[in-house]
Amino acid sequence: FDPAVRAVAPLDLDIPAGQFLSILGPSGCGKSTLLRLIAGLERPTAGSVTIDVDANGNADAHADLERATHHHRRLAYVFQDPHLMPWRRLIDNVALPLELRGDNSATRRAAALDAIERVGLSDAANRHPSQLSGGMRMRASLARALVTQPRLLLLDEPFAALDELTRQNLDEQLLSLWRGGGMTVIFVTHSVAEAAFLSQRAIVLSKRPARIVLDQPIDLPDRRDAALRSDPAFAAALRPLYDALERGAA
Repeated sequence: FDPAVRAVAPLDLDIPAGQFLSILGPSGCGKSTLLRLIAGLERPTAGSVTIDVDANGNADAHADLERATHHHRRLAYVFQDPHLMPWRRLIDNVALPLELRGDNSATRRAAALDAIERVGLSDAANRHPSQLSGGMRMRASLARALVTQPRLLLLDEPFAALDELTRQNLDEQLLSLWRGGGMTVIFVTHSVAEAAFLSQRAIVLSKRPARIVLDQPIDLPDRRDAALRSDPAFAAALRPLYDALERGAA
C-alpha cells in the first residue's frame, strides 16, 4: 500500500474455534486486507494476529512487521478466482498443496480423491479446468483448500462471480462441509443474504479505514436449507446487517 493509505483501523476481534464468521462492508473498505492479515499474506504496521493451533491452547502469533511461516498451521485460503493450473487435471490441481508439502504420490492421490468427493466432483477428477463450469472450478478450489484438512478456512468472496442458483447451492455445500469438518471459517462477502444464511456471526466494517460497525450473532436455526431464505426469521436477521452497512458507508 501507499504509505498514505490506512486500510484497517485499530480493531479487536476474537473468533472462537469452530465458529463460522462472515465479514461484510462497502467495496474497498478493507475486508480482503483484514483476511490477508489473518492469513499472514500482508504484514501489519501495528498490532498482532494470534492463531490457536492445538488442543492444548498453545498459540502461534505473527505480530508487528514479522512474517511468520504458515505451513504448520493447517490454514487454507480460497481466493475470488479459482487459480487452477490449466495444464493439470483436476486431481493434480487439488493435490498441489500436498505436493508442495512433500507428501508421496499415493498419499496425495488418496487425499485429493477424498476432497474431490466431498465437493461432489468425483466424476470430473480427470478433467482439465477448461472442461469445468465456473461453479465446478470454484468447488475444485474449495477441494484444494480442504485437502490439507485445515483448522482455519479463509474465503474471500469465492462465489461472487457465479449465478444466483449456483451460488446458493455452493453456500449449502459449504455449510455441510463446515459442519462435518470442525473448521473455523472466516468468509468475506458483499452479500448480506449470503452472510446471514451461512454464519453463526457476522461483522460489518465501515468504509476505509475499516472499523467494526456491528458485531452480530445470527439467530437462525443451525440446520439451514433453501426454505429458510423465504422464512420471516431470515428477513429479520438481514435488517440489522443492512442498517449497519448503511452506517458504515456514510
